[in-house]
Amino acid sequence: MSTAGTKIARAFGIALMAALAGACTSYQPAPKSFSEATIQPYRLDSGDRLRINVFEQPSLSGTYTVDQAGYVAFPLIGAVPSRGHTLPELEGMIAAKLREGYLKDPDVTIEVDRYRSVFIMGEVGQAGQYAYVPGMTVQNAIAVAGGFTPRANQLNADITRKVNGRIITGRVPITDPVLAGDTIYVRERLF
Repeated sequence: MSTAGTKIARAFGIALMAALAGACTSYQPAPKSFSEATIQPYRLDSGDRLRINVFEQPSLSGTYTVDQAGYVAFPLIGAVPSRGHTLPELEGMIAAKLREGYLKDPDVTIEVDRYRSVFIMGEVGQAGQYAYVPGMTVQNAIAVAGGFTPRANQLNADITRKVNGRIITGRVPITDPVLAGDTIYVRERLF
């Protein structure tokens, strides 16, 4: 082979290796903030259904849903911004608005009645939208979606999650916890 041919073959080999390396690194391990989100207080978002109780006020107590705009429509006080807030924060906001001419000293408690769904895609038996259960891991979510297909990478999965208002995707082991609203993608294994 000529010197020019060797240089072309070497350049092609380097380009091929770079392309393969690039393909293998399209997803990075999850950043630190990604896993820290799993130990933070639960933050409300669209799709969460809440059980709101105002002590001794049965006409105000009931089940309310955080709408697509991130608000809870509450009697007397109207739309209350809920997206990104914790349950104690929302309790305080509703109580404060009720104090403004409606109730003297409202006692408001809130529980999550139904969490927003998780979405499971890729190499699973039945991809789709599933109910989130507190304490759920990636492996539990995959089991709910019919388990792995024969071609699935069973070691880790990619999760897309909203962290501090930003959408982040990271690769995690299947033993990692899932948060309400996560999208889980199970990749096909290479071999």
